[in-house]
Amino acid sequence: MLRDFVTVVSGLPRSGTSMLMRMLEAGGIPPLTDGARAADEDNPLGYYELERVKLLPAEVDWLDAAAGRAVKVISALVAKLPEGRRYRVVFLERDLAEVLASQRRMLERRGERTDRVPDHEMAAMFRRHVASVLDGVRARADMRLLVLAHADVIADPAAAAERIDDFLAGGLDRRAMGAAVDASLWRQRGSAPPAGR
Repeated sequence: MLRDFVTVVSGLPRSGTSMLMRMLEAGGIPPLTDGARAADEDNPLGYYELERVKLLPAEVDWLDAAAGRAVKVISALVAKLPEGRRYRVVFLERDLAEVLASQRRMLERRGERTDRVPDHEMAAMFRRHVASVLDGVRARADMRLLVLAHADVIADPAAAAERIDDFLAGGLDRRAMGAAVDASLWRQRGSAPPAGR
């Protein structure tokens, strides 16, 4: 299957974007990564990151190799992707209480402060940020958007794989994508997954 667009995986930090990258790799879309950030206790199966993405918008030549591949772009940088290419953005939303708990745990492991901003203020900031990012993607003619809920992907990986495959022009290995989801890594839970899914 020829995909002449860049598959962009995005979301807040600790929202499950590495899981989504792993699904796409299993399904048949090669990830654009450099392996600079090694797997660790917070992400034991790997981060799937490309360090040069952090240089957006100053450095964009890495996008020349991105068509037909998947690249992780943190939500704050999606708007900085240059025009002139085609993007399909798969955006993962996660319960903000879980995001904050996961970020706090990561900071604790690193010995960094976790009390800089109260959770309710941070959650409000995240909420506004995500809404702004999604509005920006929807407003761009060169971008298409699929929003998935983290809890739904874990509760029903097969259904998530089907939605992703349809969005990305088909031809992916849906069974392998579903099998790539490891529910045991959902360690910060704000609520139980939907019943019966």
